[in-house]
Amino acid sequence: MENLHITNGQLAQWLDDMRRDGLRIFAPVAQGGKTDFKFLAEGDAVAEGYVQTAQSAKRIVLPMAEVLFSYRKHGKDVEVANPGTDRFNDTIIWKARPCDARAMRQVAEVFTRDYDDAIFEARRSHTTIVAFSCNTCDDCCFCTSVGGSPGGTEGSDILVTTLTDGGGALVEVLTPKGEGLAAKYLAGAARADGIDKQAHLADVRVLFSADEVRAKLDGAFDSPVWQEQSERCLGCGACAFVCPVCTCFDIQEDAHGARGRRIRCWDSCGFSMFTQHTSGHNPRPTQAARWRQRILHKFSYIPEKLGEAGCTGCGRCSRACPVDMNISEHLKAIAGHE
Repeated sequence: MENLHITNGQLAQWLDDMRRDGLRIFAPVAQGGKTDFKFLAEGDAVAEGYVQTAQSAKRIVLPMAEVLFSYRKHGKDVEVANPGTDRFNDTIIWKARPCDARAMRQVAEVFTRDYDDAIFEARRSHTTIVAFSCNTCDDCCFCTSVGGSPGGTEGSDILVTTLTDGGGALVEVLTPKGEGLAAKYLAGAARADGIDKQAHLADVRVLFSADEVRAKLDGAFDSPVWQEQSERCLGCGACAFVCPVCTCFDIQEDAHGARGRRIRCWDSCGFSMFTQHTSGHNPRPTQAARWRQRILHKFSYIPEKLGEAGCTGCGRCSRACPVDMNISEHLKAIAGHE
């Protein structure tokens, strides 16, 4: 793979050429007071000057709700219709942040590690991620505390770092998918030489050690910290729905007489009904127990299975929380808890 140096004009032309060729592109667009990923329609301008989108890019490869199959009953017989995996078109995710790209790799681990989810894998295989390094950050960003970086390459097919001195952009071509895209649209680009990438990245402070958090969690199941931290939590699920790593889902039955559909939809361990049994018993009856599950899942159980925290430090949960629960502050408290 290779590193290229392109001008600002070449960067703009690259996107224009892909749009002219009719590629299916999702990019951050400022609309209604917020910036979010949307299909880039004619006339849409890619957002500039923002730190992070409200929603993560995850929903492009894992929709909030999708039909797994439909069925029709004929007496005792049932006819099942699968939607198939040949319906997905090639898609470009343009200007994802490194924390989102890294999260995509973790989400893929969940859906392909023990069981190969054909629908997810087909959609993901048709998706190319062109991520952009972070030149700026805010107080909610903490990627460096969980093993990430504002210029991290994990999960990206191409990583673009815009040079803050106005000197164009560094383009890191990282995968065969990225190589194919660069060969078509950046054929005349110069090789990068002597660019100090680090000098153009945001300064994201390390707030805590993820290893220290995990070590403290090993003996903290019955700690009073869960009650203390969860007292403000409304159980609204906003944190899970904006998270690029959360993969919990529910299966809903949409039945109408002899016909119906099975629908996979996002869920949250913060919801009171998440672990509700048919009998009425709920093993996590309090918000404290549900908050404990969220933290243990991300910073103990997932690291045990995948070798890294189930969090990329994007800070969306802190920005979205209606009662201003800042997860990095809670994690700092856990790391320092005796």
